[in-house]
Amino acid sequence: MERETKIRIPLWIYPSTEEEIKNFYESDNCKSPSEFIEKAVNFYIGFLKSEDNVNYLSPRITSSVDAVVHGAEQRINRNLFKIAVELGKLSHTVAAVNDVDEDTMRELHAMCVDEVRHINGMINFESAVKFQNE
Repeated sequence: MERETKIRIPLWIYPSTEEEIKNFYESDNCKSPSEFIEKAVNFYIGFLKSEDNVNYLSPRITSSVDAVVHGAEQRINRNLFKIAVELGKLSHTVAAVNDVDEDTMRELHAMCVDEVRHINGMINFESAVKFQNE
């Protein structure tokens, strides 16, 4: 790697800034105020470049997360469809075997809505069997 030669540039700063540089350059392990200023400029350039990286990466991350969520959504929808088909088959089988009147059907619906609300959707077959046997 070729070694660069330093150049002299005019620098206009406020006296208070010069005082801050003199107070801090040694504590930052710099040999001179000039080295401290160059280090600060390089740090600021790195900061500006990182903003460009954030502007580039942010949409990429968002699109990746969207793709993962969309995939999960598709799998959940397919599973819900399969469950609905199985529940429909079960409901028609039970209805064909049992003679249930309209009033009993409404009462059963109200009871099931209350039960699902109470158990927060966590249906347990064993609890239903226990309830029916009481």
